[in-house]
Amino acid sequence: MVDASLLNADSNVTYDVIVIGAGVIGPAVATGLARKGKKVLIVERNWSMPDRIVGELLQPGGVRALRSLGMAQAINGIDAYPVTGYTVFYDGEQVDIPYPYKSDVAPVEKLKDLVKDGNDKVLDDSTLSTRDYEEDERERGVAFVHGKFLNNLRRIVGEERTVTRLQGNCVQILKNELNEVVGAKVDVEGRGKVDFKAHLTVVCDGIFSRFRKELDSQHIPSAGSSFVGMSLMNAKNPVPMHGHVILGRSHMPILVYQISPQETRILCAYNSPKLPSNVKAWLIKDVQPFLPKSLRPSFDDALLDGKFRSMPNSYLPAKQNDITGLCVVGDALNMRHPLTGGGMTVGLNDVVLLVKKIGDLDFSDRETVLEELLGYHYERKSYDSVLNVLSIALYSLFAADSDNLKKLQRGCFKYFQRGGDCVSVPVAFLSGLLPKPLLLTRVFSAVALYAVYLNIEERGFLGLPMALLEGITILFTAAKVFTPFLYREICG
Repeated sequence: MVDASLLNADSNVTYDVIVIGAGVIGPAVATGLARKGKKVLIVERNWSMPDRIVGELLQPGGVRALRSLGMAQAINGIDAYPVTGYTVFYDGEQVDIPYPYKSDVAPVEKLKDLVKDGNDKVLDDSTLSTRDYEEDERERGVAFVHGKFLNNLRRIVGEERTVTRLQGNCVQILKNELNEVVGAKVDVEGRGKVDFKAHLTVVCDGIFSRFRKELDSQHIPSAGSSFVGMSLMNAKNPVPMHGHVILGRSHMPILVYQISPQETRILCAYNSPKLPSNVKAWLIKDVQPFLPKSLRPSFDDALLDGKFRSMPNSYLPAKQNDITGLCVVGDALNMRHPLTGGGMTVGLNDVVLLVKKIGDLDFSDRETVLEELLGYHYERKSYDSVLNVLSIALYSLFAADSDNLKKLQRGCFKYFQRGGDCVSVPVAFLSGLLPKPLLLTRVFSAVALYAVYLNIEERGFLGLPMALLEGITILFTAAKVFTPFLYREICG
């Protein structure tokens, strides 16, 4: 039975903004703009708690964005599990990679009108500690059951006085004779298809967006791989409060991270958007033998249970918001490989920037809003391009399917083993705390050169000529993996 309050939005009002989609990004946009005094209508097809295996790990950069938006307590009361870093396994060896020190990154920006009454602080609950998040010398991320986190975000937006929630299926973006967006048509239960008008329409309907093409008919994501996910119950994780990345020359990458006191998520990469015909047989052959021993009992139980879920891994570079009255954000605008868990971090930081750019404007002055959105596209690049390119580059290395990529994969792991800046700088990129694309280029080049060095060392003096030739092909492969995506992100 649908709550009647979700069906009675007033169609005679011209809203400042209509937000389409109440996933992670929609409530953040709606809350931020409402706290700036805007009258907001947020439309969601189904306000009940979803059950998904995406959006379960929030990097420190995402936690900081929630703080900036005054929504930090969205991670409270849901049995969320703290994340303090990563452990990378490679053919029997391992290296721990803790998150950066707080002293090495800028203070969290507190947005005017959004942060108040301590809403930027993580509270004490059964699994999280205020002291850990406020006083720990290092940054922290968090993992959780996606639907519970989403419910908290939706609760927060529902508490805003100038927000109207609507349950319905958005079927059309409304435009005037000048091709400017003026609102949305929503199919509402008991009311039929209703037109709602607004000065600005924000599209954030996620990875399977119906309306991203309003920006450009060619704005279509590409999917080259997939993840198979399972729940491991009461698993004994090798390193508590760490995400685990399990690599090897003879298997695809495996991700393991705890999302509640009882539940651990395992995601197994498959190098095609189309899954194998027998998923269980594939997991037994290509995943099970390569897991740390402590995870085997819970993994074997999950295999017997047979509840496998999958998701496509898509890539979509952002396009400029250049249509009057329209703004596309989140995964509807821009996607990257989920290997690095950067999706929510990118989206929430985009919301922070968006609120800073347009939050204090009069939305009826549509041309001024459009000018700021054009600038927003370029300002977001330094931050988003790092996480986007890193995700693609690391997946190419970690899912190595050629000799050169396998050499780069080994070089990457050995680079981490050097410690110091060889660990602290890459994890700062990964955690969304170092928005410097040129520095990312330099570090990736250093990894490639180190892979060449290791290959020369392995070949020895007699194999030097061959090693030098191989070095050229290794560097060419690295450039092929990295450069096109960096170009698309920065110059596209």
